Amino acid sequence: MNTALATTTATTPAFRRETPLHRHCSLAKPSALRLNRLGSGVQRKTLLKISASSESASSAVNVATDASIPSEMKAWVYSEYGGVDVLKLESNIAVPVVNDDQVLIKVVAAALNPVDAKRRQGKFKATDSPLPTVPGYDVAGVVVKVGSAVKEFKQGDEVYANVSEKALEGPKQSGSLAEYTAVEEKLLALKPKNIDFAQAAGLPLAIETADEGLVRTEFSAGKSILVLNGAGGVGSLAIQLAKHVYGASKVAATASTGKLELVRSLGADLAIDYTKENIEDLTEKFDVVFDAIGMCDKAVKVIKEGGKVVALTGAVTPPGFRFVVTSNGDVLKKLNPYIESGKVKPVVDPKGPFPFSRVADAFSYLETNHATGKVVVYPIP
Repeated sequence: MNTALATTTATTPAFRRETPLHRHCSLAKPSALRLNRLGSGVQRKTLLKISASSESASSAVNVATDASIPSEMKAWVYSEYGGVDVLKLESNIAVPVVNDDQVLIKVVAAALNPVDAKRRQGKFKATDSPLPTVPGYDVAGVVVKVGSAVKEFKQGDEVYANVSEKALEGPKQSGSLAEYTAVEEKLLALKPKNIDFAQAAGLPLAIETADEGLVRTEFSAGKSILVLNGAGGVGSLAIQLAKHVYGASKVAATASTGKLELVRSLGADLAIDYTKENIEDLTEKFDVVFDAIGMCDKAVKVIKEGGKVVALTGAVTPPGFRFVVTSNGDVLKKLNPYIESGKVKPVVDPKGPFPFSRVADAFSYLETNHATGKVVVYPIP
């Protein structure tokens, strides 16, 4: 990407250095991202900006004028809610400001999650951050800049993360489907050494969701579990964590006919073909059902007395419950040894990785609800 870096003269005060950001967008509300529109509603040039206090504005200048970091980047953006067609690939999006507790990551790979699609569709617009949005929660990449309060990470570190601490409550406006993204130190972990960036990008949100679901159901060694949608992004990891991390006595999982062998290979003792069998007909009961597909009304029928059902989507039938994952780098750090030992493996959908230019196609595929494991975008230029 040929990006002109901002220039300044010796007489220009530091807080007013001229940059593409300042030329096209005036400073606005705290943490605001803005589209610059010229003419009668016709988008001529688009820039996203983040600004907060004068201190943050100064940080923005530091990013824009750093010789090794461009002031603008390529990113996928949408400025209205809707279908895949609202996604636009822009080449002049402002590189995010790096706050004191953040690092700037040069994105190498990203991944899509169902929540990305629901967010774009406006399913939780009441708690979403303001438009326009650079989507993406999952990231894997290299640290290129660190905030003044960051202690654990340094330039050159290979890291991965779920970039938004709260998935539905004010998630980041400048996400991972871009050349750069800024992430809080507490959300980060070093990338496991034995996997590549594409594999790492597929892990954070899904593995954090799987782990938090098991924690919330008080899952522990010797208990049994049934995972619904065992070949999906979260389900494939819930099987592995239950079996190889938490010490399940028995893991059962549902999948389509062609994916039964996959769930067995991940650790399922019983693979159930949902196209031929109904889980309500199972004679066996389970301590926990991890519903990653939206069948809570059926899931509650196959738990033991006092058993628990966690439902990620669809209507919730008591005693089932739902939660929204909280991003936490400590969870990734806790699970890294299991990934590096090979006990827990990332599952990347074989139709991918999708190149950065085909993010819209990746979303379309994700929204068929037939993906195996995670839909990954790689490489990101």
